[in-house]
Amino acid sequence: MGKKGHHCIGGRSLVTTLLLLALLAAGAQALANTGYRLGPGDVINVQVFGEDDLTRELKLGEDGRINYAFVGQIRLQGMTLLEVEQEITSKLKGDYLVNPQVSVTMAEYRPFFISGEVKSPGGFPYQPGLTVSRAIALAGGLTERASDRKIFLVPEGAGEQDRRRVDLDAPVNAGDAITVEASFF
Repeated sequence: MGKKGHHCIGGRSLVTTLLLLALLAAGAQALANTGYRLGPGDVINVQVFGEDDLTRELKLGEDGRINYAFVGQIRLQGMTLLEVEQEITSKLKGDYLVNPQVSVTMAEYRPFFISGEVKSPGGFPYQPGLTVSRAIALAGGLTERASDRKIFLVPEGAGEQDRRRVDLDAPVNAGDAITVEASFF
């Protein structure tokens, strides 16, 4: 034990170490979300510090827009969370608030879709780091007739002409459509 009953780890107090770990985890989460681009169906949390009436959970509509208090319609499709924070901050600054402190986080990702020879085809909420194998698991696994070599993916917003064969380790993005075809012996 250190002085005055504080636990020390390598000269640092336990509280300082835990705080540092929490900050690193928050930074890693923020870094993970920086490349993600919003689209219809995503749900975000908008928080303006010190302004409880501006804290909202909002779903992007089919047109990629939200309706936000005191600002109106804002198109967020294709933006990162950091870009959304900057956009909302700029719209609130001046007329309504002097120096708004805006934080935007993901509440729920838009779905990806899986059809064909899986036990429970349909739409499922996207998860960062999702692969075809994990997507199949979320859909209840393969049926007995399924081929693990005839799996196709169409990226969100693309047409059937952009359909490509993928393996079980291929990454899946929000909005993607996966088709697992039957195996013929």
